[in-house]
Amino acid sequence: MRLSSPRDPEAQHSLSPGPAPSVNGGGPDTPAPSGAGAAGRLEGLHRTLSWTDAFWVASGVPALVLFTIGAIVSTIGQPAWVIWILSISMGFVQSFTYAEISGLFPHKSGGASVYGAIAWVRYSKFIAPISVWCNWIAWSPVLTLGTSLAAGYILTSLFAPDASINTWSLTFVRLGSAPDALSLRINAISVLGTVFLFLTFALQHRGALRAAGMQKLLGVASLLPLVVIGVVPLITGDMPTTHFFPILPLSHDAAGRVSFGTWNASGWTLAMASMFIAAWSTYGFETAVCYTREFKNPRADTFKAILFSGMLCMAIFTLVPVSFQGALGLNRLLDKDIYDGTGVGVALATLVGGGVVVTNLIVVMLVLSLLLAVMTSMMGSSRTLYQASVDGWLPLYLSKVNQHGAPDRAMWTDLAFNVILLLMSDYFFLLAISNVCYIVFCFLNLQAGWIHRLDRDDWERPFRCPTWLLALGAIFGYINMAFVGAGADIWRPGTLRDGLIAITFIVPIFAFRHYLQDNGRFPDAMLEDMDLRPDAQRVRRAGVLPYLSLALCALVVWGAHELAVPPA
Repeated sequence: MRLSSPRDPEAQHSLSPGPAPSVNGGGPDTPAPSGAGAAGRLEGLHRTLSWTDAFWVASGVPALVLFTIGAIVSTIGQPAWVIWILSISMGFVQSFTYAEISGLFPHKSGGASVYGAIAWVRYSKFIAPISVWCNWIAWSPVLTLGTSLAAGYILTSLFAPDASINTWSLTFVRLGSAPDALSLRINAISVLGTVFLFLTFALQHRGALRAAGMQKLLGVASLLPLVVIGVVPLITGDMPTTHFFPILPLSHDAAGRVSFGTWNASGWTLAMASMFIAAWSTYGFETAVCYTREFKNPRADTFKAILFSGMLCMAIFTLVPVSFQGALGLNRLLDKDIYDGTGVGVALATLVGGGVVVTNLIVVMLVLSLLLAVMTSMMGSSRTLYQASVDGWLPLYLSKVNQHGAPDRAMWTDLAFNVILLLMSDYFFLLAISNVCYIVFCFLNLQAGWIHRLDRDDWERPFRCPTWLLALGAIFGYINMAFVGAGADIWRPGTLRDGLIAITFIVPIFAFRHYLQDNGRFPDAMLEDMDLRPDAQRVRRAGVLPYLSLALCALVVWGAHELAVPPA
């Protein structure tokens, strides 16, 4: 590994051959003009962060275990602890690919999706923005999911399940005729969740450095309960081996009684569905590379940020699920409030012991953990929108930052989008759809690693991923897509279809920006990054391989979907 520091990373792109791109002026409240996207480099996000700041921002990712831990163990049963270990291990391997491609573009924010899009744009300008779009669709709903779960924790701990505050609901629109059809409604969770959303927005409005400072305080307060919950059962030894073994999937008889199944086609389908949903939580620490444009020393800080964030997540995503399952056992974990997540906070708090006071204190700290995850999501997803606008993928208005260097229009877009999502009646359905998009993003960017290696092999890399690890990450991209094909519809019929439809929404959005706002031409700075300048020698060393990789991906998804056997 080679680490080096550019003399002036803000004004110069020393990683690419040829002359440095021109930089046009513009105040901090001025969007990067079309055809002059370099303004987003110099006049925009401020270089105020170190890798430790990004680490604390990404420290909200371990809290994502709270979102899906109940659903996974309720679906697969005792193999859940193995699922978590396998999933976080795959995520850690994949992070090395993201670390390499992010180092190629120290002047950009927005994360791996932005860097991956540049790899694909030479081969299709419509495939490239899918990377950015899928990343945002995956991360933005964390705001809804995190604030609603935090609201559920508070309401569950303070009021009885049948209390009027927990049962009242006003439905506006029913999106179907079936009893379990989605609807838009307002209830106590959506109201309290909206309050949390605005609180998070206010904390981040004054820029990344101030937000990172708040993240440090919240990080210590919120990681502490997760560490305690993960360690206490290991110390006390109150984890019978019967809570872990036999490692067999759940099965239900005709009367609905639960028993151990076998590793037949249905059992493996449940395992792939569990790996599919676990990925939404365990892969998330790639958000640490969203802040490359705001690092003081992007070449060194980018790799350190994702490496140490990954190590933290390896610990939490192993300890917490193992202790949770080992201490509670399968019978408790099959309760409805564990599956929907509302009872997870109280269940985790009881592992520590200490009575009502300690339990309520742990619940409060877990709420802080969820709000930390929400802050992490808003900071990352808003920067994805901002950089995608600067680069010419998304509408021009998103490229504005305020006087503090915060992408406030992107943040307002995130906020408005999630206020609407909070009205949905089924948040887990939202998670499953966003995860279809997220796995597609992962696939595109894991393949972008070898595409960049072929097309930009002579570019300087602060971190060069070992070739075997880069290849393993690319293979994991296909394994992830198999999880999507086999497992998405387990969570709700039509999830795969709806996720693919959500992905297509980027086509008219990109067409509006590219053809109407930019007259079919990318901003000048992007032409430099993509080597698409009129005087550049456009070499596609990857040849037809990117197209073949997409065809193989479609075949994997189709095959996995056809071979999947949902439980009876």
